Order: sequence, then C-alpha cells, then structure tokens
Amino acid sequence: MEQRHLGRTGLRVSRIGLGTLTWGRDTDEHDAADLLKTFWEAGGSLVDTADVYGDGESEYLLGRLMEGLVPRRDLVISTKAGSVPDPDRRFDGSRGHLLSALDASLSRLGTDYVDVWHVHAYDPDTPLEETLQALDLAVSSGRARYAGVSNFCGWQLAKAATWQLAAPGLRTRLASTQMEYSLLQRGVEREVLPAALDAGIGMLPSSPLGRGVLTGKYRDATPADSRGASDHLAPFVAPYLDDTASRIVDAVTTAADGLAVTPLQVALAWVRDRPGVTAPVVGARNAQQLAAALSVEALSLPDEICRALDDVSAPVHRYPDHDWSTL
Repeated sequence: MEQRHLGRTGLRVSRIGLGTLTWGRDTDEHDAADLLKTFWEAGGSLVDTADVYGDGESEYLLGRLMEGLVPRRDLVISTKAGSVPDPDRRFDGSRGHLLSALDASLSRLGTDYVDVWHVHAYDPDTPLEETLQALDLAVSSGRARYAGVSNFCGWQLAKAATWQLAAPGLRTRLASTQMEYSLLQRGVEREVLPAALDAGIGMLPSSPLGRGVLTGKYRDATPADSRGASDHLAPFVAPYLDDTASRIVDAVTTAADGLAVTPLQVALAWVRDRPGVTAPVVGARNAQQLAAALSVEALSLPDEICRALDDVSAPVHRYPDHDWSTL
C-alpha cells in the first residue's frame, strides 16, 4: 500500500487507515484478529482507536493482538482522549484529564508510546492553551510521537495550529486532524480543510463511506446484519438515508457500473485522493469487508468521474466561504 506523510511531518502512514470503533463491543477478538492481519498483510500501518471505543475495550483488544499477531514496530497507532461519559460535560480537555487518559490508554495498549495522540474534541470549558500543553507534555515525555486534534471546526483548528507554531521547538506542531468527510458529508471543505492545508496538517477522514450508505447496501432495504439495523448504531446511519443522499448514492453506483468496480471503491477512492487528505479511516465488520475496501489501492478515478461526483454532491457554499465578488 502506498505510504503518505502525515501533514508536514516526517511520519509516513498507509493511505488507508483501519478504524476500531466497534472493537470490544460488536467486533470480538477473533474478528478483530482477522481484520488486523488482513490490514497488515495488505501493507496497512495506520490503526485508529480511542479511549472511549468500547469503554476502553478497543484499545485493550488492540494491545493483546499486538503481543503476538502483528509486530508493534509495523503499526502506526493513533488514539484519542477527551470524550467523557458525563451527560453534563461531553468533553474534558483539561491537562489533568488528558494526561491521565493517555497513561490509561498506554496501559491498555501495552505499549510505551502511541504514534499519534489526538484530542477527541474541542472543550469550550478549558482554555485551549491548557489543552494544547497536554499535547506538548505527551510528546516531550515520549508517551506520544506526534499530536493532533479531532472534531475541531475551522477557527478552532486554525487557532490551535497557530498557537503551536508560535513557539517552534517548544510546542508540538499539529500533525493531523480527524474529521468526518465523504461524498455525503463535505462540510469540512468550508473552513476546516483550508485551515489544515494552510497549516500543513494532514486530514484523516472518518466515516469515508458515509457511515456505510455509500456502499449502496441501503438503496432498497436495510440489511439485517448492517449497522442501520443495529439498535445502537441505527441513529448513526439514519441522517444519511434521505433523498439527497439517495441521489448521490445513485451517482456513485452509476460511476461504479461504468468503471466495472464497486460503489465502495468509487466512494473511497474519491475521498482518499482529495487535496489535503492523508488517509481515510475505514471500519469493517469482518475481513471480507475490509479486503473489499483495501482493493481500492489499484483504483484511481478518471477526472471526468471526479468532476461528476463533485457536482452531484456539492455542498452549498455562500458568503463568506466564496469570493464575495462572485456572489
């Protein structure tokens, strides 16, 4: 698999990442082992998790699999901290919480360091400089090699990146940002992606297949074994089952038929090769699904297909996102 630099850093990662959101909850150890082995054998290196996935079970399971299945040195482990199971405070970006969470993640993962450590989301109740200081301490202590953020909007990302760049050598450059990005969700193109490109921050798209909808499996009905049929994941899929999404899925399917490939491959190739994207993070239920996603490595979409998909999925961008003189 082709390797790409993560933002403006020397770290190279596979251009498709493996997501572990369901590990330890819907994905058991046997299936997780098959997924990790399939990914590694295909040349994949970037594995993404978080301390809240499966209430910590995702990290624990990944740590167990690294003991004997896949060498730690072959993987680029990304994890996140900051989400908390508190209905009154969804995110805790305080230095104390973040560093304690990192230590707990390292213990579950059974490793001395993570390659990339992300703040899971912006915490409006903590000064941003305090949150970012936790990233600096994690890197300077060797517990994280690189640092990033997740789910920061455009101004938040630009502010954080600028703060870090203001003291080179003392503060840690942001390497990456993880955001949802797909043909069904192009909101990051308004301000987040331009900010990331300007600051040299690599984009790691989550849900690059539109929460599974872009595979076309929901066109006629909801498969019984799909996330859309799951009690706890159905609300996650539901927002992308409207008429607008249906038109985009139809266009993806038409393109796939014309190229003699699958809708999954078309949708994943589109987001993988967008400007600023380093590596979409793909979640799969089993090794067969993952292998289907990894088969996109050999596919590059023709320019005319990209333009057609751009047009059918184009988000509404008005003032001030576009040049005011054209409005």
